[in-house]
Order: sequence, then C-alpha cells, then structure tokens
Amino acid sequence: MAIPTSRTREAATITIDTEVCRGCGQCVEVCKDFGLILKNGKACASEAPLFGCIACGHCMAVCPAGAIKIMGRTLSPGDLFELPDTPSSASWESLVSLLKQRRSIREFQDFPVEKQVIEKVLEAAVTAPMGLPPSDVNVLVLGSRASVRKFTEDFCAHLEKIEWFFSGFTIALMRPLLGRTNTDLLRDFARPLIEKYTDGMKKGVNLVTYDAPAALYFYGSPYCDPADPVVAATYAMLAAESLGLGTCMLGAIHPLIQSGRSAEKFRRAHGIKYKSREGLFVIMGYPKVSYSRGIRRTFASVTTN
Repeated sequence: MAIPTSRTREAATITIDTEVCRGCGQCVEVCKDFGLILKNGKACASEAPLFGCIACGHCMAVCPAGAIKIMGRTLSPGDLFELPDTPSSASWESLVSLLKQRRSIREFQDFPVEKQVIEKVLEAAVTAPMGLPPSDVNVLVLGSRASVRKFTEDFCAHLEKIEWFFSGFTIALMRPLLGRTNTDLLRDFARPLIEKYTDGMKKGVNLVTYDAPAALYFYGSPYCDPADPVVAATYAMLAAESLGLGTCMLGAIHPLIQSGRSAEKFRRAHGIKYKSREGLFVIMGYPKVSYSRGIRRTFASVTTN
C-alpha cells in the first residue's frame, strides 16, 4: 500500500547485499516503516511494512557497509553523497548570528540577483525536511525585476476582479460561515490591503513585491504536507541571507490566488501547477539599507510540562 504523491504512486524497492551486510541493525532501527528486520544476522526486507518503502533513504544513508540500495520514488543510489566534516558545519553561535541579523528587507539596490546565486538558494532550500518523500513542493522562480513586476501587475489585475468579495456587504453576509476571527481579518486586514495594492499599482507604485530583483514562490500539490512549502521557503530565506541578500517573506499573495475562476486563470498564466493549502513568496535582492541594531522577539507563550 504505497502512499501516493503527485510524483509517484508506487513504493520504492529495497535491495540488500547480504555478502556485504555486517548485521549491525542500524538500518532496522532507523526505518520507521518497519520495512527491515534482522534475520540470521543479516538485514532483510520485512514481510509486514506499514506502507511500503517511501524512499526516505535513511537505511541507505546510515549503512556503514554500503549494503543497501533504494530504487524508486525518484530516489536511487546515485543520490547519496558524503556528508561534510563536522568542523565545516555552522556552529550555534554563527547560526544565531545569522538569524539575529535577518530583517525583512523591502528596499533593494537596482542590481540583479545573479542566476548562480538563485541556484545556490534553491540548492539549500531543497534540503528542507518534508512530511513525505518525494517532495511535493513546487517552486516558481521570478528571476528578474521585470518578471517580478509583470507577475505583480497581473496579480493586481486579478485582485480588481475579486474585489467584490471583500466588500463590507459580502463580509457581513458571510460572517455566520466565516466566524468572528476570519471576518475581522477580512474586514480589517485583507480589504484595506487589497485596496492599497491595487491603488498603488494604478499609480505605478508596487506595494506587493516592491519591485524586488527576484522572487521565489513555494507551493505544494494536493498531496503535499501543508507545512512543506513554508519550511522550504524558510530555508531559502536563510540561504539567501547567508549569500548577502536581503529577503522578505510575503504571505498575502498565496491565499488570494487559490479560489475562483480568475485565480485559476492567473495560476495557469504564470505556470503555477496546483492550488495549494499553504504557500509563501520570498522576495530577495541586494539591500539598499543596512541595520545597526536588532529587535528582540518573543513567543506568545512557552509552556513547559
């Protein structure tokens, strides 16, 4: 019973070279599908896996003898690589320093983000953990200021077509279905924001994506874990920061291009393959401003049991 995704509907195949296997049992320990067992001192496939191999690759990566091969669900032995030595990994101090220096940047130099820099950002983002392999995260790359601007102009034209939904009358009518919280958000956040977006664009001012030199849109498929695009976007943001770029996450675009005929037409025009429960834009570019001070943040609550 393989778990389906948009990319595959079959379980992967596990092959074990028993001549090489040392019987250490590490593969059995890391396989949470219960797909492997030790038998006569050697690893072998279980007859009662939970779902069938999902190709997480844990067993293949942990095996010290290289006795295990996984084929299928977009994975193969050729996807293995040697991990860097621990000294080359980021320390807690360097990681926290990067996190503390990050600010949401909306002011960019008039300078393009090089293609190879975007490729490095994607190389880092693709390592993000996922709910189920293979990743069902899709990425739309807007690699120039012109493409970001065109996307935004089309987005604002789409907003003008659906503005009626955010009228005071419609929001009041929908309140019994939406509940108080959603009603308040539509009335006090979404409606004024859409008005600001569309009015600004009519005046030639981009208040949506700020004419950023580049943008990445992370979204899922119908099978995707809702958290996956958000996690991948976060990795991309931090990777971009490490490369000297300023970034800003934009959460307002995604929900406004999910429902209705106009949204479907917009997605199709821009090569967005699916509606997605969650999605995030990350705009990026070389920052025009620099900050000399950080801002201390807090959680709403931290409960320790």
